[in-house]
Amino acid sequence: MDSQPGATPYGAPTGCPMHAKSQTSLYGPEFAANPHAVYDELRSQGPAAPIELAPGVDATLVVSHEAALRVLQNPALFARDSRRWTALATGAIPMDSPVLPMMAYRPNCLFTDGTEHLRLRKAVTESLGRLNPSRLRRDVERIGDYLVDQFIERGSADLLAEYAKLLPLLLFNQLFGCPGDIGDRLTRSMSAIFDGEDVLRANAELNECLMELVALKRRQPGEDITSWLIQHPAGLRDEELKDQLVMLMGAGIEPERNLIANALLLMLDTGLGDGDRRGTGMLVEDALDEVLWNNPPIANYATHYPTQDVELNGLTLAAGTPVLISFAAANTDPALTDARRTLSKGAHLAWGAGPHVCPAKSPAQLIALTAIEKVLNAVPDITLGVPADAIEWRRGPFHRAQAALPVRFTPAPRRASASAPAPGAQAPAPQPSATGASVPQQRQGETHRKPKGWWSSFLDVFRV
Repeated sequence: MDSQPGATPYGAPTGCPMHAKSQTSLYGPEFAANPHAVYDELRSQGPAAPIELAPGVDATLVVSHEAALRVLQNPALFARDSRRWTALATGAIPMDSPVLPMMAYRPNCLFTDGTEHLRLRKAVTESLGRLNPSRLRRDVERIGDYLVDQFIERGSADLLAEYAKLLPLLLFNQLFGCPGDIGDRLTRSMSAIFDGEDVLRANAELNECLMELVALKRRQPGEDITSWLIQHPAGLRDEELKDQLVMLMGAGIEPERNLIANALLLMLDTGLGDGDRRGTGMLVEDALDEVLWNNPPIANYATHYPTQDVELNGLTLAAGTPVLISFAAANTDPALTDARRTLSKGAHLAWGAGPHVCPAKSPAQLIALTAIEKVLNAVPDITLGVPADAIEWRRGPFHRAQAALPVRFTPAPRRASASAPAPGAQAPAPQPSATGASVPQQRQGETHRKPKGWWSSFLDVFRV
């Protein structure tokens, strides 16, 4: 859904008319480097302003807190179903546009309205409500231990690629009840989608393995979200089940990794003044709150489509045009002076508002809190490997996401998973079974066994 720096899909070719447009873009390096300067400029134009999400994709960005609430809390005038998007329906949006994976319609509770949204959302929220917080914390701690063991002997790591990114991916395999093979493919395909690598192939693999998971859980239900969705009285069809799982992963993995990484950056940044709330010694809860206020992991999203022409503080929003909420700009609205002074948890919009407010706020905060505590406790002398102002930020209109988070620390022996095979290693050679019977040998001509992925390697250590 996005790409790494240097290989961004958002650039327009040299000589393209898009280079000549003066409209503010949210996909270039300037926005990635300093988004708040862009928000300030847009705010000077009013509560909302025209922007360009990608070459040829125009939208309106709401930057006022009060106007954002008006849109989020008024589903009669502002719908979420992107089939209302006139430019897409008439073919004016390129089908290979990099924003389509985040904006194109899927039949899940993110892109539906009215009674259909209520039916799907009820199935999702009630299934998430069955999560046990103690079990969730334990799962995060085990995955965190495993990931730390993969780099603790080196004395250096990229906490984004090697920890913050992988932990949510592996956790969703756990929460969905994935067996080894399906979980490995799920991890691989979701990672490729988020990194913009062969997205069409990765999306096909994602759909395939999730349909296999749904079929498996219909036959063999367990204590997991997939089984709970299947058992829910809403009676979701297989395709609907698959699309709710895709929505849960999309809404959980990218935001969670950015929340973890951005809070870690705050806590490890020692170069800030004494008068600032940030820096070494900051509590994890305070770091998370500050990220949610100032650098929410999904900065601009919640795309709505006016059901008719709507006037918003003097600006006309045409029916069928995309209207996005800038959670980051709304949270830094100067009108919120008092709320921002205390960083009141009830005022920021990082979790959204209205009928589409995030249904997983509590588990998402618990996951981030536990993940950060785990790595800081496991590696107590961890420091940034580069100055904080040298951290690169990934391009793209929706997220506030680091490209890497390099750190240094004193090397230490592996602990929880000292005997674990490294992900990507070949499976061990066949051994006699516990009954003494010989396990079948490799077929003639078969020279390699399938390499283990992250999830299979984790399951080899923690038989869960």
